[in-house]
Amino acid sequence: MKRFFLILAIAVAMTALTGANALAAGAVQNTVDEVELPSVMKNTYAGYYHFVESETGDTLMMLVFNPVIIYPAERFRNKDDEKLYWKTVRDVKKTLPYAKLIGSTLLETYEYLDTYETEKQKQAYLKQFEKELFNQYKPQMKKLTKNQGKLLIKLINRETNQSSYSILKAFLGTFRAGFWQTFSKFFGASLKTGYHPNKDKQDAMIERICVRIEQGTL
Repeated sequence: MKRFFLILAIAVAMTALTGANALAAGAVQNTVDEVELPSVMKNTYAGYYHFVESETGDTLMMLVFNPVIIYPAERFRNKDDEKLYWKTVRDVKKTLPYAKLIGSTLLETYEYLDTYETEKQKQAYLKQFEKELFNQYKPQMKKLTKNQGKLLIKLINRETNQSSYSILKAFLGTFRAGFWQTFSKFFGASLKTGYHPNKDKQDAMIERICVRIEQGTL
């Protein structure tokens, strides 16, 4: 039961999930299984260009690779550390696509809200949006574990450069954001959780895992 309510709270933090177009056309129609999650893989190439080789006059193509980060092999102090690492790998692979989806649609949702002329219209939209969000994502979120829910909050921060609480506050207002923050804390989570891979040891491990998954090396 605790897991159910925690995930329910996190589901609300995923306000941007369905994108701006979902309710513009009416009620959400897709089932959870039909939701298309974005790929977490980053493009190998940044682009390409052609140039003429001065000596031969041949036209050649130059491929420009995106930066590749290479980490040393993970070293574990004991079996428990190794077990924790691979558990985190599993959890990141499960939750990172949802965080990516939020990052890719957040700006679009902000822009869609700007099409409404009055605050009353925006609030009516968001109220309906929240209702449809629960109907669509609650079954999927219930499948996450408590630790995966906490990790998702961190990854939302990674992808959007803002906390789940800030997103809630922007869309649902201070009162409802505060309600869900208080509610989530009852079950050991915080929607204000930050992401600091340069300072926090656990976040640093999560960042390495994310980067390796994005590069296709894990």
